[in-house]
Amino acid sequence: MLQKVLIANRGEIALRITRACKSLGIKTVGIYSDADKDLMHLRFCDEAVCIGPGASSESYLNIPAIITAAEITGADAIHPGYGFLSENAEFAEIVENSGFIFIGPRPEHIRLMGNKVSAITAMRKSGVPTVPGSAHAVTTQNALEEAKKIGFPLIVKAASGGGGRGMRIVERVDTLLESVQAAQRDAEMWFGDDTVYMERFLQKPRHVEVQVLADGQGHAIHLFDRDCSLQRRHQKVLEEAPAPNLPEEARAQILEACVHACQLMQYRGAGTFEFLFEDGEFFFIEMNTRVQVEHPVTEQVTGIDIIEQQLRIAAGLGLDIQQEDVICKGHAIECRINAEDPTTFIPSPGKIEQFYAPGGAGIRLDSHIYQGYSIPPYYDSMIAKIIAHGKDRDTAIARMKQALDETILSGIKTNIPLHRELILEDENFCKQAMDIHYLEKHLLKKLEAYAEKVV
Repeated sequence: MLQKVLIANRGEIALRITRACKSLGIKTVGIYSDADKDLMHLRFCDEAVCIGPGASSESYLNIPAIITAAEITGADAIHPGYGFLSENAEFAEIVENSGFIFIGPRPEHIRLMGNKVSAITAMRKSGVPTVPGSAHAVTTQNALEEAKKIGFPLIVKAASGGGGRGMRIVERVDTLLESVQAAQRDAEMWFGDDTVYMERFLQKPRHVEVQVLADGQGHAIHLFDRDCSLQRRHQKVLEEAPAPNLPEEARAQILEACVHACQLMQYRGAGTFEFLFEDGEFFFIEMNTRVQVEHPVTEQVTGIDIIEQQLRIAAGLGLDIQQEDVICKGHAIECRINAEDPTTFIPSPGKIEQFYAPGGAGIRLDSHIYQGYSIPPYYDSMIAKIIAHGKDRDTAIARMKQALDETILSGIKTNIPLHRELILEDENFCKQAMDIHYLEKHLLKKLEAYAEKVV
C-alpha cells in the first residue's frame, strides 16, 4: 500500500481523499494557499505545506511548488482530486518523472481524452456510439463541407474545452463561418488551443454518464450510470444514480461498450464516459479521466468506495472487484450546494455565522465548511454536496427535501432555495428525468417569480 499521499487540491474533495487515505492507513500531506490556511482537512492531515498566494495560478496550479512540497515531505504519491491539475497530462508526466506515483490514469490517456477530437476518434474505433460530426478539426476552409455532411442545427465546440466554454450553436449556413471563428477565439482564450470541431446539435438530450474502474492491465468494470441533466450554463446542478427511465437493453449495451473501451486502452484508475441520450440512443461526448464531483451517488447505490479503489490501483494492488460483484441498490440524488445568490447566481463568499448539517437515514454530507469558516473569493463556489439515498427514487427525493429543510447556513447566500423550492417541487422532475435544457428553459422562469417573493 502507499505510505504517504500528497493531496493536490482543496475543499471538500481534499477532505474526502484524506478520509479514504486514513481508512487505509496512509499518511497524508495537505497543501494550501495563503487564503486557505483554515481548511478543515488540514486539521486531519499528518503534514501541511503552504504553496503560495490565494490565486490558483500561484498555488494550486503551480506545478513546481506542488512537486517541491511532495519532495520535502517524503510523499510517494500525489492525488489530484478534480479540477485544477487533475486532467493535465503534463502534470501527470512531471509527477511520474519526478519519482512519484500519480493517482490517476497514464498521461497518454489523459492527453488522448483531453482533446475531444482524438477522444471521439478513439471511441469510434472502440465501438462506442458518437454524435454524428466532423472526424477532424474544423477550420473556416472546410467548415461548409463538414456542415453539409452533418446538417443543421449543429454545434461548434472547442477540442480542448470543458464547462460549456468555446461552444457555438449554428442554425443557419449564413452564420457558420462567423460561429467557427468565434469558437476558435474562445478556445484560444480559455484553453490555449484554437482547435474546434462540429457535431449535430441534439434538440432535447439527457446527460447520462457511466462510471468505470480499471487496473491498467485489461481488467475493467462499470459501476452503472448516472443522470446529470439538470444543468445551468453547462454546469451540473443535481445528479442522480442510476439514471431514471433508461431502456434496459440500451443501458446494458452502453455499459458493456464502456468496459470494452477501457479494456482496449488498458485504462488505469477511475474514469467517466459522458453521453447525450436522445430517442433511445447514446452518443459519446467526452471522457473525464478523474474522479467526478458526483461520485458519491454511485458510491451510495453500489457500496464501493471509488477513492479507495483509486488508491489501491495506484499502489499496484489491482482491482479485486468483478463485474458480478457490483449490484445497484436503490436510488441516490446529489444536490450541489454553492455559495451564491439563489436568484442571480452571483458568488457569495464570506464568513459562515451558523451551520447545522442535515442527518438521518440515507443522508450523506460531503463538505469542508464549518461554523466560523470564511469562504475565500478565489475558487469555485461549491461548498457542499448533500446526498440522499433510498430504496427508490421517490424515497430519495423525500429524504433530500428533509435534508435541505434541516440545513442551516447563515452569513452567506446559497442555492439551497433553487433545489428545495423549485427543482424538488417540480412535478415533471419528480415524475422522470428531464433533458439538459429543462432547468434553464422552464424552472428558471419560476425562479424569477420566486425572486420577487423572497425580495
